[in-house]
Amino acid sequence: MTPQFTARTVAVILLSTALIFVGNGMFQTMLPMRAEREDFSTSLIGFLGSAYFAGFIVGCVIGPPLIRAVGHIRAYAGVVAVLAALILLFPVWVAAMPWLVLRFVTGICLAIAVMVVESWLNDQTTNEMRGRILSVYIIVTNLGWISGQLGVNLADLLGATLFILVAIAVCLSVAPVALTPTREPEPVPRAGLDLRGLIALSPVGTVGCFLVGMIEGAFWTLGPLFGQLRGFEVFEITLLMGVFVLGGTLTQWPIGLLSDRYDRRLVILPVALATAASGIALAVVEDAGLWAMLALGLAHGGLMIPIYSLCVAHVNDGAASDRFVQVSGGLLLVYSIGAALGPVLAAPLMDRHGAGWLFVFISIVLVCFSVVILWRLGVARRRILPHRGRFAPAPRTTQSIYELESALTSEEGERPRAT
Repeated sequence: MTPQFTARTVAVILLSTALIFVGNGMFQTMLPMRAEREDFSTSLIGFLGSAYFAGFIVGCVIGPPLIRAVGHIRAYAGVVAVLAALILLFPVWVAAMPWLVLRFVTGICLAIAVMVVESWLNDQTTNEMRGRILSVYIIVTNLGWISGQLGVNLADLLGATLFILVAIAVCLSVAPVALTPTREPEPVPRAGLDLRGLIALSPVGTVGCFLVGMIEGAFWTLGPLFGQLRGFEVFEITLLMGVFVLGGTLTQWPIGLLSDRYDRRLVILPVALATAASGIALAVVEDAGLWAMLALGLAHGGLMIPIYSLCVAHVNDGAASDRFVQVSGGLLLVYSIGAALGPVLAAPLMDRHGAGWLFVFISIVLVCFSVVILWRLGVARRRILPHRGRFAPAPRTTQSIYELESALTSEEGERPRAT
């Protein structure tokens, strides 16, 4: 395979990735806003978010054997066709139970679709290019997500047009990979969860992935509802959600590079506390105006989004380099379980005490995490490890993405065990 062909194929795969994340970003922001307009309770909207993340977990588990059985192209085309059909059913069948079932199955389909493109991307990337391709992949997914959120402004929330646009975006994502001649990638790694082994490597990192999953699952599900309950217009809500992602995109590398120089726990602790403080500010500030809220949202996202990557890096500091994919994939499942629990825990607080309690919930969880870190610093004071792996942003997609980094980490040799 020539380098030119590989570059073209990678570009095509990234185009498919961008399209599916545009659709998902639009759907993730639009659906809770539509549900609120349909008089769904806040708690029920929370269950919709939990159903999606639960489906995503199932997709990560059943995806690898399905892809091995039918091949990457057929698996991708099949699940995207089902995904598009399910999205179009939402405006046709507006009721609580159908939406819960549909949201669960869309989570399964999206996990398998993303798994395919990530596996293909890994297969088409040379070892020398993996670091750069991973960075480009993260930028593409973030830009797709932000573009999809802003796309919510293209039509009325109460119509069917937005659902149609989401279905169009995900359907178009099939064309680039289906029409590009390329060989089938290697089998997708299985998703496995060795919780005892992960905790042995790093209690802080493992607990952190779970708790970050709780707060991010709550935020992505209920953040648009927070804006609606505060009286924001649709455009203002999409801006708020977009600057959250933008903040995290801008700060991942600076915070991560800082963690490469010190005990990562000493970086995670102030970042978690600062995120809690920005969450309290978002909860209590009601009449500060749009620009002040956008500034707080930028800061909140810039602080919160890197925490997951810091936790993954901290756990992998104590793992052998050949276990990178296994460990990171297990942490992704831990994160997803937390993400499935977060919305159903935060939604009743918003129902009883008001919209701001979404961020009170986030702050409480992060304060609890800070207590765990302080406890571990007291009982397991450890030296800075001289041969740790380098920090890299950790996408919350599927276990396949971590194969992009596995070749890089294997060059660093065996890592010392964390304490």
